[in-house]
Amino acid sequence: MAQNLDLSAIFSTVTDQLSQKKDSLNEADGYNHDHGDHMVQIFDLVQKAVAKKKDQPVADQLAYASQTVSKKAESGSAKLYAEGLSNAAKQFTGSDLNAGNIGTLVQSLMGAEKPQVTEKPKKSKGLLGSLLSGLTGQSKTESSEENNLGMDDLLRAGMAFYQSKQEGDQTTSALMDALMAASPMGQSAHRSQSGTIVASTIMDFVKGLNNK
Repeated sequence: MAQNLDLSAIFSTVTDQLSQKKDSLNEADGYNHDHGDHMVQIFDLVQKAVAKKKDQPVADQLAYASQTVSKKAESGSAKLYAEGLSNAAKQFTGSDLNAGNIGTLVQSLMGAEKPQVTEKPKKSKGLLGSLLSGLTGQSKTESSEENNLGMDDLLRAGMAFYQSKQEGDQTTSALMDALMAASPMGQSAHRSQSGTIVASTIMDFVKGLNNK
């Protein structure tokens, strides 16, 4: 049985990484030069919110974090992450969080999964979720995730992955490029940079646990 993961520990690690890179993220923000400050604020709020609800199901922790960010942070990035947390809460309703489905959390946070508004499709592995979970050395059951990415997203993600591999980047970097290509975070350089930090930190956290 897969070990359940602690959201508070995950987001604490993310906040630490963002804090360390806050100045470079501020510098990358050519508009207000405060993106790093906003990102640290957002994930500090997220970490404290999930810690407050640590005895509740993962979905409830994520939903509460979404509400907290919506109320207490006003940046454009905060709005995107609040939406991502809300979508993640829906994805994890009735489920625990473990290394096998960590890709679903990352996809949802980045807004790379679109909610289904029509008939429920046949269950299959989401492309990015499968690739992301593969980074942790985990395989997922066929019913663990649905493919919620549209064709345009898949094409953009695939092209970004191919280009990055052609340029000789490591697999992790290539997958992060693909993830950002399918995410609204990828529409600006500073959000793509911070989104990559968030996503890669979460994946590295799980890889570290598996290597112990």
